[in-house]
Amino acid sequence: MTNAKSMSLMVTKGTLDWAYPPFIISTTAASMDVDVTMFFTFYGIGLLKKDLDLTVTTLGNSAMEMPMMGGHMKMPNMASMVPGMTGLTTMMMKNLIKKKGVASIPELREAAQLSNVRLIACQMSMDLFEYKKSDMIDGIEFAGAATYVEGALNSDVNLYI
Repeated sequence: MTNAKSMSLMVTKGTLDWAYPPFIISTTAASMDVDVTMFFTFYGIGLLKKDLDLTVTTLGNSAMEMPMMGGHMKMPNMASMVPGMTGLTTMMMKNLIKKKGVASIPELREAAQLSNVRLIACQMSMDLFEYKKSDMIDGIEFAGAATYVEGALNSDVNLYI
């Protein structure tokens, strides 16, 4: 299939649940011969770190439901105040991901690289959070917002995630 289209994604979130959409969309688009660039900024930059410690929280996530005992359990926002709740919800989500055979974020990240998705770490975010290039996975670029904007202006599709 020949597509000759391009897509840019600005990735701003770094939690487990927010890591999936940009990687799934970018790898799917790349498999359809779309030229894809992902620009990781602010908390999204953590998705490029070698050592991932991704979590998921109920705080501000009123739509969070987890399959349980044949039904769905709503995870109340107030539950995030309970010590250890972020660890519990993270464990539940990771178990669900594994049980359902969903690829992990490191696997999706590798698939993106193998599919020639351009991964760019925002240099300002690197400086702001005092990350070193050695903290990040190999094979990525480091650039500023102007690089993202230039690519986005020439892209057929732009997504902010």
